[in-house]
Amino acid sequence: MSDLSRRRVIGLCLGAAATGVSGLATAATPFFGRTGLPIGIQLYTLGADLKADFDGQLGQLAKMGYRTVEMAGYLGRTPKELRAAFDRAGLGCPSSHVQGRPRGPEPSLADLDRLIGDAHVIGIRHVVLPSFVAPVGAMDADKATPAYWQATVDLLNKTAVTLKAAGLTMGYHNHNAEFAPVGATTPMEILLQGTDPALVQFEMDVGWVVAAGQDPFAFLKAHPGRFRQMHVKDVKATTKPNFVFKQDPAEIGSGIIDWKSLLPAAYAAGVREFYVEQEAPFDRPRIEAAKISVDYLRALVA
Repeated sequence: MSDLSRRRVIGLCLGAAATGVSGLATAATPFFGRTGLPIGIQLYTLGADLKADFDGQLGQLAKMGYRTVEMAGYLGRTPKELRAAFDRAGLGCPSSHVQGRPRGPEPSLADLDRLIGDAHVIGIRHVVLPSFVAPVGAMDADKATPAYWQATVDLLNKTAVTLKAAGLTMGYHNHNAEFAPVGATTPMEILLQGTDPALVQFEMDVGWVVAAGQDPFAFLKAHPGRFRQMHVKDVKATTKPNFVFKQDPAEIGSGIIDWKSLLPAAYAAGVREFYVEQEAPFDRPRIEAAKISVDYLRALVA
């Protein structure tokens, strides 16, 4: 057993005990049936396959049992075309990852009027910044300073005010770089402490938390109410703790994360949207991996 898997087994068991979740409370009802929450998927999981067969793949997702999707780009389509495709498949799209600065023709957080208009057409309620925004002129070495991360804090707080007035929320999605030491703290703590809890929510990517060598149970318990969304992402025991975007991905239920305990703990901490996401490389076609994950989650008693 690797160092990471050994620590995860210990940490996750302790975390589960700390939540007070018991078998009596969950009885024999699958978690998503008991809570009435839909199982979602971050469309990034499907990669280029989705763009090549958009309607077909959306239809397959719906047939598998997914009910919501989270966008990570427009895939060359207009907001009206996206909404029509989601409606045809019977899928909702309540959340979207949006870049902090322009990277192409799609709106970023620097183009809020257009972003808000698009969101209302598509049905998006939650706007999520998928990664940190480097200050202009900053170098990689500057990541070890609080000032580097303050730029993202300021962007989140400022943008959240405008989005709230339009009926939308502002969120932040973590990778593992946010857990690297910055003096006596971490970027993730800087982001959590610096953002307004009434305006900014967080989307916990469990796979990246574990890849950083951290315990998602402890993190949820330390910050109740701050995480409203979750990327349900599993990793293999061969994943070594790091802060540089490395992990060995697995389908949900095939890795080392204790979802039976973690999903109820996340719900108790305030998470209400769950999106399957899987990183490359894949051991099988992406759509097959998506089915393995949703089949596991639909049957999971937790």
